[in-house]
Amino acid sequence: MRKHRRLILLAVIFFSLGGVAYKVAESLWTMQAREITKDPLKVLDYLPESALYIKDFHRAKVENGRKVWELFGDEARYFKDKKEAVIKNPRFYYYDKSGEKAQTTGDMARVYLKEKELEKMELEGGIRVSYRGYVLQSAAAIYRPDRQQLILPHRATLLGNGIELEGSRMEVELVEKKVRLLRDVRTKLEPEILAEKNKKSKTRETIGG
Repeated sequence: MRKHRRLILLAVIFFSLGGVAYKVAESLWTMQAREITKDPLKVLDYLPESALYIKDFHRAKVENGRKVWELFGDEARYFKDKKEAVIKNPRFYYYDKSGEKAQTTGDMARVYLKEKELEKMELEGGIRVSYRGYVLQSAAAIYRPDRQQLILPHRATLLGNGIELEGSRMEVELVEKKVRLLRDVRTKLEPEILAEKNKKSKTRETIGG
């Protein structure tokens, strides 16, 4: 009888512990899911070492219900110890407060994380930035979230609406929508295109009253 009682007692303890372990695991998973919802990049920290390759990469940042940026890639490799992700064929979209987007593409991107947040992103190879009919081209670009700034550290050109600008370095203020060209700046204008643009602008003003 004593033996049977011990077995029953052990079974009760075992199942009780199993229930507690399940509840703890469930609570941890719920907490992790909430963290990932707030910060999508956090999901990378929960990947096991054998699953650091991601196909069809996609991450986004949302603030107060507004999408700030999105990042797509054909594939990504995440280096957990370095807090760094390398993304192939990245497509980066920055959204201003009115919902307009600036698109940046390249051959490769390196994403650096600091305390689960995007600290910096470096894009390399065939950089092309498109916004409001203008196109910026260079060999590399750096996105700084803390400054809301896109930096093209190498020779860069800006094309669009009859204007071609070239400089040794270019800085784009994403919030203020300003472009600065630094050092060895060259300008090329196409009068016919500029005249047509001014004509259309005056026509819109006349119609608008």
